[in-house]
Amino acid sequence: RAMARPLFAQPGEKDFIMRRPLSLLYLACGWLAGISLIGICILMLLLSLGRIIGFNLRGGDEITAWASTATFALGLAHTFYHGEMVRVGLLIEGLSSRWRLVAESLCLIIGCVFTGLLAFYCIDFVWDGYRFHEPTPGVLVIPLWIPQAPLAFGTSVLFIAMVEQLILCLTGRRPTYAKDAPKTTEEVLERAASSV
Repeated sequence: RAMARPLFAQPGEKDFIMRRPLSLLYLACGWLAGISLIGICILMLLLSLGRIIGFNLRGGDEITAWASTATFALGLAHTFYHGEMVRVGLLIEGLSSRWRLVAESLCLIIGCVFTGLLAFYCIDFVWDGYRFHEPTPGVLVIPLWIPQAPLAFGTSVLFIAMVEQLILCLTGRRPTYAKDAPKTTEEVLERAASSV
């Protein structure tokens, strides 16, 4: 008898040509998000210290808010690519091989639609700010599109990551975020706890 075909092809088998450049893009976004997070920490410390010694860091609160948005947006694709984003994996992992492939593909199609719309409207939002020369409100006045640009970039990279994973799934290759099904009750509980 012929052996049953595995759900996903093994890593490296007919590898997607853009896989390496895209994984480097996600890694770069992850690093930028990390640097932005460190920047937030430094700014918060300076703002706290400034209150104690009577020094006012002009626009520090606004820069912290912009860096928070950049951290969130730039970290999305890296988080998704490595399977650390909250998902309904526990439901999908219980399905048989054929139905799991269908469920993964359906989830990724829905994800591509929503992230595509999100990226489109974020880009449109940034373009409007650039086109109409809209300034930021508040103490520190700069062109509004500058602090908005990381949001548009980050959501666009997340959309690219979703499309890449959909292509992998539809061609029978294992998505990078997919984890092996839990084998023990402890593993199930551990994954459920980490998803909350």
